[in-house]
Amino acid sequence: MNTLKKVLISGLALASLLMLPVARGTEENQATKLTFNQPVEIPGHVLPAGTYWFVVAGSIDRDLVQVFKADRTTLCATILTIDAERLRPTEHTALTFAQREATPSNAIVTWFYPGSNSGHEFVYPRSEARQLDRAKQETVVASAPGSFKTLVSGD
Repeated sequence: MNTLKKVLISGLALASLLMLPVARGTEENQATKLTFNQPVEIPGHVLPAGTYWFVVAGSIDRDLVQVFKADRTTLCATILTIDAERLRPTEHTALTFAQREATPSNAIVTWFYPGSNSGHEFVYPRSEARQLDRAKQETVVASAPGSFKTLVSGD
């Protein structure tokens, strides 16, 4: 009976070691749950206020970010990104918003996963990209993990 217990315990220990890479899957795909209290713009879409998941689409092609609704069953968009860099990482998610006077929603320009110096800069069509470059930009670090109050004029 003792041998059976030892085998079972060893088997459970081995199974838990095999599960460790799965537990780190969130860092691999950078899955981040974000809640916005106002509409926000991403390339080609305006997301109404609500909760969304931002996920890197694959481990090979790190330039694609997918945005899902809160339940992660509905894909809202697949977005092309380019690498973005920053000097110091933060312990919470950081987003840079561009505030344009002509539109009521702020556009997400960059997204940085917690603890990372490299992030994702969203690729907008050329005409919009020029507007975003000229627009007032502000980086917001989530005060609570994944929760944002998006910025608008007068806030």
